[in-house]
Amino acid sequence: MAADNEISAIYYIQHHLQNLTFGKHPENGWSLASTSAEATEMGFWAIHLDTMGWSIGMGALFLWLFHKAGKVATTGVPGGLQNAVEMVIEFIENLTRSTFHGKNKHIGPIALTLFMWILLMNSLKLLPVDYFPEMFGKLGFEYMKIVPTTDINATLGMAIGVFLMIIYYSCKVKGVAGFGKELALTPFNTWLLAPFNLILEIVGLLVKPISLGFRLFGAMFAGEVIFILIALLPFWAIWMLDVPWAIFHILVISLQAFIFTTLSVVYLSAAHEHH
Repeated sequence: MAADNEISAIYYIQHHLQNLTFGKHPENGWSLASTSAEATEMGFWAIHLDTMGWSIGMGALFLWLFHKAGKVATTGVPGGLQNAVEMVIEFIENLTRSTFHGKNKHIGPIALTLFMWILLMNSLKLLPVDYFPEMFGKLGFEYMKIVPTTDINATLGMAIGVFLMIIYYSCKVKGVAGFGKELALTPFNTWLLAPFNLILEIVGLLVKPISLGFRLFGAMFAGEVIFILIALLPFWAIWMLDVPWAIFHILVISLQAFIFTTLSVVYLSAAHEHH
């Protein structure tokens, strides 16, 4: 009986951590993966439909909320939505002013998009862990993981986007030659040590997106695992632990969005600075 319960618990955890994967299987062709092994066999080009769907959905929700707030904005007594949007915009404005030291009118919108998009995706974690898997299971979908930031593909994808902006603005502001010279002459300002400088600077440059992506993924994935483990406990223990953990996780959700956004702005600020 204990062995059966252990197997059941392991299956439950694996099931809730598995993405809805679509790809080309060597034997089944283009199809949805029915097991984690099939998802692995589909290779690099397989796509996590749940991650894509929920991340696009949260992006659309962000645009809709801010568009609606703009349409109903008034100079009189503001409503709740307008108040919330104005608070977020003021927060991002203060953040960019204190951390970004270049001149670029796009940094504010970029920071706002990153913060709100990540915040909304993270907030999906507060929904009951079993509700959506069960609902989509009735519709014929074996798996459904609704928090995109618990998928390393999503967090690294956003981090790589920030990395590409760093490279773009570094080349635009400093020129390709200037950017290359900066890499070659930092931290030791001599051409004799240029190869050593390049190794240090290129490694440091590549670490930026990796650390951004893994930091967000690690924090959100760990929280997801704890929610799933709590769901395996007896009914009375679930309410005793789940609510306090959810309240604590509200801080984690907003903090991780803040950290990702702040570091992105800091990296973009460095891309605009001449050394």
